[in-house]
This record gives sequence, C-alpha cells and structure tokens, in this order.
Amino acid sequence: MAEDEKQTARPRTSGHLEREEDRLWRYALWLLVVLAAGMAALSWQTLEKLPYRLGAVPVGLLVLSILFAVYAYGRRREVSELKVLLHGLHDRVGAAPSEEQLDQLSQVIMRSQRSFKELIDSFDDVAFASSLDGTLRTVNRRVVELLGISYIEVVGHKLDEFVEEPARSDVESGLARFLEKRRWSGLVRVQLKNNPRVLYFDCVLNAILKGDEVAGISTLARDVTEEREKERRFTELFETLQEGVYFSTPEGKLLDANPALVRMLGYASKEELLRLDPTAFNPDREENPVLGRSADDQGGVRTREITLRRQDGTAAIFLDTSRAVWDAGGKIIRYQGTLVDVTERRKMEKALQRQEEFQRYLLESFPDLILVIDLEERYSFVSARIRDLLGYTPEDLTGTKVEVGQEQSPEFLALCREVSSGRKLFSFCEYGARHRDGSWRTMRASASPLFDAESKLSGVIVSVRDITVEKKLEQQVIQSERLAAMGQMIGGFAHELNNPLTSILGVTELLQEGEATEPVRKHMVMLQQQARRAAEIVQNLMYFSRPPSPGKGPINLSELVQRTLHLHAYSLRKNNITVDFLPDNALSPVSGDPHQLMQVFLNLILNAEQAIREVRDQGTLRVRLGRAENSIMAIFQDDGPGISPDILPNIFDPFYTTKRPGRGTGLGLSICKAILREHGGNVEAASGPGGGAVFTVTLPAAGKGPTPAASGA
Repeated sequence: MAEDEKQTARPRTSGHLEREEDRLWRYALWLLVVLAAGMAALSWQTLEKLPYRLGAVPVGLLVLSILFAVYAYGRRREVSELKVLLHGLHDRVGAAPSEEQLDQLSQVIMRSQRSFKELIDSFDDVAFASSLDGTLRTVNRRVVELLGISYIEVVGHKLDEFVEEPARSDVESGLARFLEKRRWSGLVRVQLKNNPRVLYFDCVLNAILKGDEVAGISTLARDVTEEREKERRFTELFETLQEGVYFSTPEGKLLDANPALVRMLGYASKEELLRLDPTAFNPDREENPVLGRSADDQGGVRTREITLRRQDGTAAIFLDTSRAVWDAGGKIIRYQGTLVDVTERRKMEKALQRQEEFQRYLLESFPDLILVIDLEERYSFVSARIRDLLGYTPEDLTGTKVEVGQEQSPEFLALCREVSSGRKLFSFCEYGARHRDGSWRTMRASASPLFDAESKLSGVIVSVRDITVEKKLEQQVIQSERLAAMGQMIGGFAHELNNPLTSILGVTELLQEGEATEPVRKHMVMLQQQARRAAEIVQNLMYFSRPPSPGKGPINLSELVQRTLHLHAYSLRKNNITVDFLPDNALSPVSGDPHQLMQVFLNLILNAEQAIREVRDQGTLRVRLGRAENSIMAIFQDDGPGISPDILPNIFDPFYTTKRPGRGTGLGLSICKAILREHGGNVEAASGPGGGAVFTVTLPAAGKGPTPAASGA
C-alpha cells in the first residue's frame, strides 16, 4: 500500500516539475525572441546608413531567432515525451516493452528527425555534417540546390566528389589543427565540379563529439561571393579612378587614398601621403585641418570647394564630396569622399569671366548702340548704351520682335532684311526712333551679317549712333552760311546805297540855302530827314554785317539797343507792334563785342515779335534799361502768351524750341546765353505779372567815366 502511494506521488511530483520546466522554457524562448527583436530594431537604422545593403541582416536575425525558438520548444516537447516513455520503461524494468510503447518511441524519434531536417532546411546558409574522411552524413536544402542533385545522391558520398577546390590535400593539412582546437572559422574559396564559377564562403566548423573523441564535423557556411565580388570591383574602382578617393578620420587624418589622389597631390607613394599630419594639406598651417569636421557634425553628405597644399607647396582647388561611415553602435568611425581637381577649370572660368567682362565693358563703353537681331527678327542682344540713347533697358528689348510702329521706322527693318537675306554684305541707313520720353531722335545704323562657329548665318549685327545733334548742327551751319552770304550782300547794297544818299543829302542842303518858296523849303526839309533816316538804316546794316573785331571795347548799351531797334523797325511796324523804349545815356558803359551783343538783342526782339503774332494782330514790346550794384540791365517785355512753368527750365537748352516746325532751330536762346557768359553776364527768363514774357540781360559795368559812342557808330 505504501509502495503504491509512492508510485502515485512520483508521477504527480514529476508532472509538476515538467510543467515548471516547460514554463521556464517558454519564458526563456520568449526572452530570446524579444532580445532578438530589440537588437534588430536598434541595429536596423545604423545598418541602413552603411554603404552596403545590410538592412536585411536584423530581419534575418529576428526570423532565425523565432525559428530557433519554435524548434527548441518542439524539441523540448519531444524530449518530454521521451522522458515519459523512459520513466514508463524504468518503472517496468525487466518487462518487455509493449508494441504501443515501441511505436510511440519510433514516432517521437521520427518527429525529432523531421523537425531537425526542417530546421536546417530553413537556413539560407549552407549546413552539413560529415565524417572525418569527408563522407557527408546530412545536408540541408541549400546544399542540394547548390549542387543541383537530389538529397539521396549527396548523402553518403564524399565531399571531394562534388568539390574541385579546396583540394583534399589542403583539407588534410589543416585537419590536425582542427582536431586539436575542435573549432575553425574563416573564408574558404570553393569551386564546384559542375560550375566553373569561383564561390566564397564564410565558414564555421565545429567538431561532433562521441564521448571524448571527434567523430565528425558540422559546417555552417554563408555564401559571401557577391560581397567578395563587390569588394573586388570596389578595389579595382578605387585603384583605377581618375578622381581622388580617400578615407579619413573625423580629425582629417588620411587613412587610405587611391593612386589618383597621390598623383594629384604630387607625392611619390601612398605611404608618404598617409604619414602626413592633418594640417599638412592646409595652405595656412594655423587653420583647422581642411579635411576635418567639427565634433557636432552629423555625418551627412558635404560638397564644397577646398584648397589643398601640394607636396611642392603650390595650392590646388578641389571639389570635395564626403560622408560619414558608422560602426554598429552608430558612432562615426571615419569619413570617405572624393576629390576632383578643378584648379585648371577655375583658371579657365576666371579667364573666361575676365574676357566676358572685358567684352561687356567694351560694349558698354562703345559710343554706339550694338544690336544683334536673329533670323526670326528678334533682338537677341542689346548693349547697355540703349539707356542713354533711347531711355530703355536691354531687358525691355531682348527677345522682342522688331516691328514697325511708333517706336521703330520701316527703314530700320528694311536694313535688317537686306543683310539677313544676303542681298547686301554691308548696309546703312538713317531713320527716326522714338525715345522713351516721347521725343524723336535721328539715328544712323550700320548693319553686317553675323555668323556662328560653323560659319552659318545666324543673324545681323547692327551699330546705331544718335546723330540728332549732328543733323541740327548741319542745319545750323547751312543757316549760318546763308546768313553770312546775306551779310555780304547787305554790305554791298549798303555801300551802293550810301553814295546816292550822300548826294541827295548834299543837294537838299544846297537847295535849302538857295531861294525857294516856303512849301518847297518844307519839302526839302522832309526829303533831307528821310534821306538821313535811310542813311542811318544803311549805316546800321553795315554795322551789323561787319565782321567781329578782335577783342572787346567799351559800349554804350543804350545806343546799341537803339541801333538794333532801328534795324528791325520796319518789321515791327508792319506787324503792328509798338516799341516802348526809354534810352538812358547816363548809364555806365559795358565792355564787350558790339556785334555779338547786337545779335543777342536782335534775337530777343525777334522772339517777342513772333510770340505776339501767334496770339494777336498787334502788341507792345517794352524795353527798359537799368543798373544794379556793379552791372547794367536791359529788360525786354512783350505782351504775348508768356512762358509756361513746365517749359521755363528748358528754354535755354540747345535745340529746344516751342515754335512750329520750320520756324526755329532751338539754338537762338542757347547762343544768346553762351555769348553773355563770355561777356561775364547772363540772361534770365520769366513770365510777366500781367502776361507775356520778360527777358533780363545783365552785363558787368566797364567802369565810371565819359560815355563813349558805340564802337563803329
């Protein structure tokens, strides 16, 4: 009875221990999976940043841990079942096992073998077990796929039946060392007999023990052929690249460099280059190492231009592109990058830039406007001179089409078409162009064909010059020549008229002295007055047409103004313009050229006459003389329309006129101002308080003393 109770208590205790052991196994396996998941999560981001594609390694580690946990838990259950069977057999020592027990034991063993086979078949790496003579005992699915034959054709055969390399002699030479240490790992070069391609495996060999003796070898090998080929290709690329490739520490110390970089920096060997201090590449040794990075650098890609010191001391410009390399813990261990020598390129760019700047300065300083017009009649280039000539910017015209309109004339477009069509190799024309302010300018354009690098016609190049001033000066010269010819004729006529008038004056005086009736005497007096008046007009004409005398002399300003009014008296009377002039012979004389000053006064009288005639049929010209502290003034005031405040600042500008076309050149007032400045005087314009224009001529007084007669009077 007591024995039965012991037997009953033993299974209960054993079952409790089995459950506790099973729970511990589950906790341990779950902890293994959780640790693998955590390790994969921590290392995945770091591995992703590495230049090799190692992002799948953490995932593979996690999957392998899960498979191992499943396999271990399954094996644990099988072992538990075996232990139960063994306990049953132990309890029945001396009794033959039943068929049911043997069948259960056989099924457990088969399930264990199947689970082991499924486990090793799930490996992506090569896994196999062999005896010491090389006979294969078991292999996984990866071995079968690699050899390309069935499982049955592999197991039981020796390894050298399938492998060309390594040779059996090489294996036997290292077998003694393996038996001593019972473990070996390393890289093995493999060539299969059915495949000429050379493979590389990272192998781990462990001894299979039977008791204390080595009975066989278990091998786990990972195919690293792709990695080896990548390394080989990288090495070839590293050695043959024409760009410099380097590896450096974060402090800028070179760890490795390819031959191209050694040549670029002018060193004899890589070893000599790698021995250098980081600051040896700096043009200035006092600065931080040019290849180094700061402590807070995150290791991202950095592209920049740097200057490195060559072995001969010269400086070279390089384009540096580099990034960091991290270890498994996420710490930056080195930097890798490329250096491209751009020294010659930068020299060429600077030379090209200097040439372009020279061309730009040349075009901007060229007095003419340079235009380039393509075959589609669009402006492809406009020099900056257009700002001064027409008030536009080059951007306003570049890309626009040449069209006839308000801003452009048909002559210019016809000129471009003549050259672009090939009818003429060189042509020019004069045309009118509108300035941005609305005024018209006269231009002279010269056009010639423009050819590209292949000597094909690509457009027309046009040189444009503003000839507005030249044209007006040309008209002024023509007018001056006409006035000079007229002056010569007036001088000749005056001399011819002077002799008959002298005779008439003499005869009338003789007749007055003789016996004559009172009516006849009155007629003689009137005849003498008219003859004297005619003689005075002739004298004024001769005075005006006389060539200017060299130098300046004292002038009676009152008499000079009066002579000018007499010279223009007929035109004023004809146009019903009354002259209100108060002479003042007590004024101090002025120093000047009477002919030039007479031209100034005559121009002011003509302007007043024309201004009055534009608004009324009759009017009044008021002339007053006065004195200031050290100057003499002559004031001309008309009752015409006056001067608008908008145009008042511009009336003394050359070629500025408000008269209708054909009535004036716009040079009269500017010439007057120039003459008076030469005399140390000035002329000012203003609108009168009651309307009309007021011109004030100011001349410096020559000094006190007797008033002389006007020169030539």
